[in-house]
Amino acid sequence: MPSMDVMPCRERPEPQLVLELADQLPGLIFQLHRSEDGHLHFPYLIGSGTRFLDLDPEALAGDARPALERIHDEDYPRLMAAIERSVRWCTPIATKFRLIIQGGQCRWIAVRAQPKRIESGVLWHGMMLDISEQVAEEERLRALSDTDALTGLANRRKLLQRLDEEISLSNRHATPLSLMMLDLDHFKAINDTWGHLQGDEVLASLAEHCQALLREEDLLARLGGEEFALLLPLTPRAHAERLAERLRQHIAAQDYGMGDGCVTVSIGIAEHRVGDTRDILMKRADDSLYQAKHQGRNRVVSGH
Repeated sequence: MPSMDVMPCRERPEPQLVLELADQLPGLIFQLHRSEDGHLHFPYLIGSGTRFLDLDPEALAGDARPALERIHDEDYPRLMAAIERSVRWCTPIATKFRLIIQGGQCRWIAVRAQPKRIESGVLWHGMMLDISEQVAEEERLRALSDTDALTGLANRRKLLQRLDEEISLSNRHATPLSLMMLDLDHFKAINDTWGHLQGDEVLASLAEHCQALLREEDLLARLGGEEFALLLPLTPRAHAERLAERLRQHIAAQDYGMGDGCVTVSIGIAEHRVGDTRDILMKRADDSLYQAKHQGRNRVVSGH
């Protein structure tokens, strides 16, 4: 007769098997009960997550608040709304949230739970999994898809997405919005004379110098080649003009390793008007940039 230590899993007592299986999960298995008066507690809570998430099953068996109070402020309303919908319609809970652990760090938790109406209220059987690494990887890939590899700036895709959002806000709240188009003057000559590696360094340096003059809410993007765009929320045309002139002078004053004054930019500006689509606003800024180039480069032109 085999000993208990080597007894096949199917012959082990079920509670012990559940404990051992749950301990292999990057999370926990739970029952969550809500009484008719709205009180929440965890009658059952097992798994390795109780340790690395610093959760006390005994304390939570009487009251779920010590765990709920550690949910990130931005995520708490969404989780509670999911619980309310589940109570009302007897539908599963399926959401994610950030749980604050020791040291103030956050872990992303995915929760799935099936409700069951019982005499004393609602009882959920579910699972919570730590998905922090998955979320971090998704954010890394999202950042790569939105970022220009050479300069680290936003790319065209990110600019277009943000431009749609800002136009919608401007239309809704009647707030100013300006867009700049920036183009390096004679960039082909820089590449031909100094080489493409030097040209790449100029682009990267220009991006860094521009960022130093911008606010956190401004978005500088590289559209491709030597062309950049600068989105300025809550900025009327007059303020954009002053910033553009500062940028133009600041860029021209930098040393790019090719002598003073070798790198200049032309800048075109357009302010959003009610009814402007993304394409219309970009075309108006492009038209202003064309005028700056046509008038001799190294200058700012603002459309009316």
